[in-house]
Formats: sequence, structure tokens, C-alpha cells
Amino acid sequence: MVASCGFAMSAPYDKNNPFPARLVDRRRLSAASSQKDTQHFSVSLVGSGLTYKCGDSLGVFPANNPLTVTAVLKAAGFTGDEQVTIPKDTAPIPLHQALSKRLSLNGPTYKFAQLLHERATDAGEKARLAAAIGEVDPEKKKAWMEQREFLDLFEEHPSAQLGAQEFIELLRKLMPRLYSISSAPSKYPDEIHLTVAVVRYETNGRQREGVCSTYLSERTPLHEPVVPVFVADSHFGLPADDNIPVIMVGPGTGVAPFRSFVMDRATRGAKGKNWLFFGDQRKDSDFLYADEWAAYLQSGVLTRLDLAFSRDQAAKIYVQDRMRENAAELWQWLQAGAYFYVCGDAKRMAKDVDAALHAIVAEQGGLTPEVAVDWVKQFKKDGRYQRDVY
Repeated sequence: MVASCGFAMSAPYDKNNPFPARLVDRRRLSAASSQKDTQHFSVSLVGSGLTYKCGDSLGVFPANNPLTVTAVLKAAGFTGDEQVTIPKDTAPIPLHQALSKRLSLNGPTYKFAQLLHERATDAGEKARLAAAIGEVDPEKKKAWMEQREFLDLFEEHPSAQLGAQEFIELLRKLMPRLYSISSAPSKYPDEIHLTVAVVRYETNGRQREGVCSTYLSERTPLHEPVVPVFVADSHFGLPADDNIPVIMVGPGTGVAPFRSFVMDRATRGAKGKNWLFFGDQRKDSDFLYADEWAAYLQSGVLTRLDLAFSRDQAAKIYVQDRMRENAAELWQWLQAGAYFYVCGDAKRMAKDVDAALHAIVAEQGGLTPEVAVDWVKQFKKDGRYQRDVY
């Protein structure tokens, strides 16, 4: 059997012309007791002509929180009615519209801080800005800026007055967020599922939020065509041969594409073996799609499921630890032609999983570390080691 996990077709909707989609379902996956808020979203593609395949991502253009937009306008002394022209646009639009849907209000730069310093008329404000800009310790200087957003800097330096046009020219465009698709087109051809961690945190004494995750979870009405989306093609996907076994490592929301993979193989009756490594903080509150995995195990679609919940015991356990515990069998799968997939955090998890893979290849294959490196390089070159990390 040959995989047919969706196929891409040309459509009038793309990144430059996103489809106004409807959010048709929204539910929390993590328990109320969890330290995380992980949610499941269903986005309708009906009427779009868009198709997708397993491994693709959905691009979502969010809108800024109206409360943040109002606060920035107030702190900067703008009404919101000022006419501004976004760089590369030809026609002016009201400042409120530009700040709501076109420009990012996160990530101020030192160029912006320097302009505030030049415009500040209060001696204390000017001195504080000069000290921050002139900080010689690069870590302290970086931390000072990372803890602030445009709103903070306007509120901390009210004597600095900027024009609306010069302000917006210092802002970056509000970019789309890409989310790994967690549904399979063989089962949901006109619908896309997303598995999203809603981002909330605190810096500089102020509550912050992820623009797109809270846009979907809190500010988007259900069943209204208001979510601009497009499908982003990916080379991350199932092998063409349905008989090839796959090993999937996806802790947290990194499990999203693997839900798509297993759902597709189950829907089409594919015979290849499937092994999933999943992890999170606690089993009772963070075991995403637990009932689905149990059903796949019972039906035999999911051959193995190894779990790593880091905070359910004194010593933290992660997916790479489960890999090492099952090194012999993992090596057998690789020798039998298995594909190996990793999705999730690039900074730590993916690096640790890669290190574990190299160690397993060396140990189980009887190879020197140098030869193991070459083995993994060829493994990647053959397309059998694929990563979707961020």
C-alpha cells in the first residue's frame, strides 16, 4: 500500500491572500490543575479550495489584543484616528487599524529606545534611558529590553512624544504563526485541527500573552469567517510506503503532527508499525489525547507508546530517557528501515533527543562516536530522520 496522506492543489488562497476561515471547535486538552493551558482548535476549510497533507502547518494571521492597542494609543498620546502609511503600502489607513491587524506591538528595539531618549524632556526619564542604552554588560542590556514591550516604554517615559508615522515605521509587521496540523486529511478533508499551548507569562511586573494563541483561545468567535489562514507546505511527512515502520518523538504540543500521522494510518488501514514517545509534566493533567492513544493501542494501529511525565516522580524523566531505556528495540526498528521523527522544542528537547539517538546508534551498532555521526548524517540524507522543531 502506498501512502496517500492528502495532496496539495493550487488554490486562490495563500499567505498573500489568506482564507477567512471559521473556528468551529475549541476545547481545553490539559486539565484545570495543569500548569499549562493546552487547547484543541478545529478550523473549517469549507469553501476555500485548500487541501493539506500530513506534516503540513496552518498559518494563522492574528489580531492584537484590543486592550493592548487601546493602552498603547493612550500611553503614546494618540487618538487612533491618525492616518499612517505602512511601508510598501500605497494608501494610508487609521493608526488604530494599523496597530490592530498589521503591526506587531512586541519586541521594541534599541532604535526605538534611542528615539525616546532624544525626545524625552524629563531629566529623570532621559537619564534612565541613557543608562539602559549605554549598559556595558550585554546580558543586562539584553534582559532590560526583553522584559519590556512598546507599552512599557511609553508608560515609563511619558515626556517623549513621537509622531504616529515615525512610530509605525519602527514596528515590525504582524506575522502569521505556523502551527503543526494535528488532523489527517483522509479523515477530515475539510477541517484542520491544531494543538496549541496558550502562552501567558509575566515580565517587568506585567502579565503578557502570546498574540496568536490568545487570539484563538479568547478573542475569536466560533462559526464566523474571521480567521485569516493559509496552508504551509512541508517536507515533514510519512514515508510513501505504508509498510515502513515509524518512530515518533513528540512531547507536549510536539505530538500534533503525530496525531495526524497515526490518524491517517488508522483511517486508511496502513500496515506499518507505529511507535510514539510522548511526554509532558504530569500524566493526570497533561496527557494530551490520552483516550485516542488508548484506542489506537487497543486496535493495534499504535504498536508502542512510551510515556515520560517529568514531574510524576522525584527524578525527572524525559522522552530521551525512554529512548535510552528501549535502545535495543529502537535500534532493531531502525535496522528494519524505520523512519525517525522529532517535533517540538528546538532549544533543549530536540538536541537531547539527537544526542540520545547518536548514543544509541553507537552503542547498539557497535560504532565509534565518529562513525555514529556519519551514520546519522546518512540517515538524515536518506530522508529517514526528519525534524519539525521550533
